[in-house]
Amino acid sequence: MNIKLKILFLCTGNSCRSQMAEGWARYLKNDCIEPYSAGIKTHGLNPNAVKVMAEAGVDISGQYSKHLDELKETNFDYVITVCDNAHESCPMFPRKTKVIHAGFDDPPRLAKETKTEEEALNIYRRVRDEIKAFIEKFPECLEKNKNE
Repeated sequence: MNIKLKILFLCTGNSCRSQMAEGWARYLKNDCIEPYSAGIKTHGLNPNAVKVMAEAGVDISGQYSKHLDELKETNFDYVITVCDNAHESCPMFPRKTKVIHAGFDDPPRLAKETKTEEEALNIYRRVRDEIKAFIEKFPECLEKNKNE
């Protein structure tokens, strides 16, 4: 029997980047990873994140924005912060939990500067694809990056 790594993707509001990471991990690495996502706050699931993930064949519409406190009873093998704010305000986890920072651009913030919906969606798509490339390297890349 294969024991899956429990991985938490942590972001500020658990609306976009951490949700995409959870979706990709479930879609690409379900055989070896049990993914979760949460935020330091909750901002609700971002509809553009849902849209661009669906374009890639990954349905995250059933996921919801969770506060980190909702998962406090879960023992994680890894916590991966996917934004600088979550990394800087990351709470303490048990010693056995390895914390890794993998920062990605914030699509909602960058999309505010665009002139069209398509330009905005292209930002979401770029970050989606960067997160996918990161997840594709699991679990091998985790040991190299632990405790960064």
